[in-house]
Amino acid sequence: MTLEATPDTQAPVELVTLTIDDVEVSVPKGTLVIRAAELIGTEIPRFCDHPLLDPVGACRQCLVDITDAGNGGGFPKPQASCTIEVAAGMVVKTQVTSPIAEKAQRGNMEFLLINHPLDCPVCDKGGECPLQNQAMTHGQGETRFTETKRTFPKPIKVSEQVLLDRERCVLCARCTRFSEQIAGDPFIALLERGSDQQVGIYEEEPFSSYFSGNTIQICPVGALTSADYRFRSRPFDLVSTPSIAEHDASGSAIRVDHRRGKVMRRLAGNDPEVNEEWITDKDRFAFTYATVGDRITTPLVRDAVSGELEPASWPAALAAAAQGLAAAEGKVGVLPGGRLTAEDAFAYSKFARTVLRTNDIDFRARAHSDEEAQFLASRVVATSLDVTYADLEHASTVVLVGFEPEDEAGSIFLRLRRASLAGRRIVSIASHTTRGLTKMSGELVPTLPGGEPAALESIDVDADAIFLVGERLASVKGGFSALVAAAERTGARIAWIPRRAGDRGSVEAGCLPELLPGGRPLGNVEARTDLAAAWGVRTIPARRGRNTTAIFQDARLGTVRALLIGGVEIDDLPDPAAARAGLDKVGFVVSLEVRRSDVTAVADVVLPIAPVVEKPGMFVNWEGRVRTFGAVLNEPGSLTDIRVLAGIAEEMGTPLGFRTVAQARQAMTELGPWDGERAAAPTVAAGKPAAAKRTVVLDTWRLLVDDGRGQDGQLEFKATARPAVLRANAATLKAFDVEPGGAATLSTEVGSASFPTEVADLPDGVVWAPANSGVSLRAALGAGFGDRVTLSPSAEPGNVGGAR
Repeated sequence: MTLEATPDTQAPVELVTLTIDDVEVSVPKGTLVIRAAELIGTEIPRFCDHPLLDPVGACRQCLVDITDAGNGGGFPKPQASCTIEVAAGMVVKTQVTSPIAEKAQRGNMEFLLINHPLDCPVCDKGGECPLQNQAMTHGQGETRFTETKRTFPKPIKVSEQVLLDRERCVLCARCTRFSEQIAGDPFIALLERGSDQQVGIYEEEPFSSYFSGNTIQICPVGALTSADYRFRSRPFDLVSTPSIAEHDASGSAIRVDHRRGKVMRRLAGNDPEVNEEWITDKDRFAFTYATVGDRITTPLVRDAVSGELEPASWPAALAAAAQGLAAAEGKVGVLPGGRLTAEDAFAYSKFARTVLRTNDIDFRARAHSDEEAQFLASRVVATSLDVTYADLEHASTVVLVGFEPEDEAGSIFLRLRRASLAGRRIVSIASHTTRGLTKMSGELVPTLPGGEPAALESIDVDADAIFLVGERLASVKGGFSALVAAAERTGARIAWIPRRAGDRGSVEAGCLPELLPGGRPLGNVEARTDLAAAWGVRTIPARRGRNTTAIFQDARLGTVRALLIGGVEIDDLPDPAAARAGLDKVGFVVSLEVRRSDVTAVADVVLPIAPVVEKPGMFVNWEGRVRTFGAVLNEPGSLTDIRVLAGIAEEMGTPLGFRTVAQARQAMTELGPWDGERAAAPTVAAGKPAAAKRTVVLDTWRLLVDDGRGQDGQLEFKATARPAVLRANAATLKAFDVEPGGAATLSTEVGSASFPTEVADLPDGVVWAPANSGVSLRAALGAGFGDRVTLSPSAEPGNVGGAR
């Protein structure tokens, strides 16, 4: 067997030849014996071994007989094959050919089962348990142990989400090694020694990890279980369906286990090129949001007399939506949001251009700028893998700009942490060192929010570096211009990391006011002609469309007369108050939603659509990698956005040309990407943060576990959220008469929000607070990243963590 050369050296791989069970095999130097045996089809039993964890030889189940270690002599007793590397001329005999190895494995299994409870019928692991399986294949038929088995009180709360049954533990150390080596959260450890050894946690600090659920999945016995799945189902009762996680732009592979039309749990899928075998706790546990009681199950139309939303048939609701949108005569704003699959986004884009005849479409439910749109049009379109997960591990330097990977894209964080352990350089242009940056041994370039352009101008990296840019840079004038200039100056590459799973696909689908599907620039006559021919229409509207902010502003002024809104949360918008004013003033609103929301409350027509679990589709992750998935649950009457938009289009006399996900995907494939001239890179001049008296600059982002509606219904998971605190340095707190550790209030003309404080190493005049934990800063303050707010001592300590 040969392997490709490593990306770093491109050197040929040195092979070592050995014999396993009388079969000669050649493997790369450094391969463990247990891996070499797998290549000839021999599976050596094991518990502690995991291909993504460092070998430890803890369980001793993988014992083999090495009769020749490659130097003419063998070992006097069986050895753990998970810790020994192959050597030229080595002769290994596994349980297949060696009675010595077989006896050693059976004896070790007998020791492991001495105190292990015989509770397989009630254990969550029963039916998918490596210990259960290997006890049958490599263990004794009966036990010789007649004494009383050891017991412990159970379960022990390792965290709100992770529960421990100590008597089941075989001390394989998989959980502790994952926490320390992969996640960088060494709060769980093996305590005591000898027969008293057991898994425990630090008494003064809980097991606080965004990746704790992985320890449950890799536990080879039923020692670690999930609080929300414990005793809920048997593995053999479940139907498993592969899918893709929908909470961020990582594109992580997952496995969804369901029974009788209900999702029971989600597990990490195995995808070496993307998330390997790890996912965040949000991807694992936050899947009940569509079943919390406010699911919309029937179309609703507002009654002209009572003013109330009333149930309606699908034909009546589609007709009402078509009539209201047609009456707006093309003055319709389309806000699809970022939760969409790429096919859904394509349907919105085509619906806007061919049915409504408008370019007033924008998927961005956040602060945005013309400079960002220009950057996306020139750099992000086309599903090409310019920067991949593997590249992050081999780049000389990775620079984070407006991006906190542990909170915003957990799979990227895990790759960056491994890169840092291998000696790669991680640099963050930010206001302060975060917990995640510390775990990556990263460097901080201290920067006030808004000062990113100056930091980018002065940063020193080589051509092997990668810039990872988050969506917060859109709030900074000149940010994207400085980023592009830095990349051109150094030769480094750029990767854009949006927050939501559907954002990259929405760019590809043309859900922007100046970008058409396939990356075709709206301002290019040839691009519009090409698209018109593909869609079978005379022309594509040439007038540049409005962005999200302008759509709501003009809705309030009456120049936008109707709104078609997908999954948009008002409190996520740059100015929630202005958005609500626009919704109140606009003449007609159509909402396509899964659950009741602030938008559906004021909509004239509400059309229920399927959540991700009930439809097929594809996400385009941050790399540009297409991630397809099928429907997990097949619910009758659960319609995709595509089917609903197609129904409205047909009522309006301009069919979309497709009704199903498969048909939409085919249309996207046939259209293809634009191969003509792209938009130019942004050249907006960099700006400086505005100065103001008695105010501070707000730094903020959303924590992984926060008040997002996609996490509703998971109380145990939500209980693992990190505390919502305001961070500032001691000098800043003192200057505003705030007692360190006391309560402080942030306020603007819109409103205020209070938090407990924590001293941290931030620049003078900068405070950090979570964007949506306890209170939505956008809703409460009308402010976000880089804005100036007033800081004062909290006059009402009882209101800490909430808005007034």
